[in-house]
Amino acid sequence: MIKEYVICEAEETIPVEIVYTRRKSLGLQIKSDGRVYARVPERTSDEVIRYFIEKHTAWILRKRSRLVNVPQASVTRLPEVTSEAGKRQIRRLVTQRVAYYAGMMGVAYGRISMRNQRTRWGSCSSDGNLNFNCRLLFVPPELVDYVVVHELAHRRHMNHSPEFWQEVERYLPDYRERREKLRQYGIE
Repeated sequence: MIKEYVICEAEETIPVEIVYTRRKSLGLQIKSDGRVYARVPERTSDEVIRYFIEKHTAWILRKRSRLVNVPQASVTRLPEVTSEAGKRQIRRLVTQRVAYYAGMMGVAYGRISMRNQRTRWGSCSSDGNLNFNCRLLFVPPELVDYVVVHELAHRRHMNHSPEFWQEVERYLPDYRERREKLRQYGIE
């Protein structure tokens, strides 16, 4: 079982740390400091891991360069939301925005959960349950809307295909600008 894979690109070598988990799918994570992780099911073969990373090398390089090129001083690190009042406030806002956009988009959803997540602004399960980061309390409302629409678009497309992004753009034509603004906030 390999623990690391190294991408050699031009004058740069990028280590990809392999993290074996109980998840069912392979995934990539790039931290704001440029570290790259491949999260893989426990019994995944080295060959499958290598193929997966090689297939996604262009994406890793693109995403990593965007993150690494953002001056760290310009990234605002957001604290956890610890007060019950803060948690109620962001839950109320997110619940309202989900109901509003779900009606507009014509999608159904399940449960809404709020957590102080360390790596994601939101997620959508295949059952339609939505998870959002409590730290959205600290970002402008238009960025909350971007996260909400992004997760609701997964009710139609459980991927980040061109069709997925068209769905997001249908409701937020300026989603690219909002996504860039959201990158100014760190949740690690």
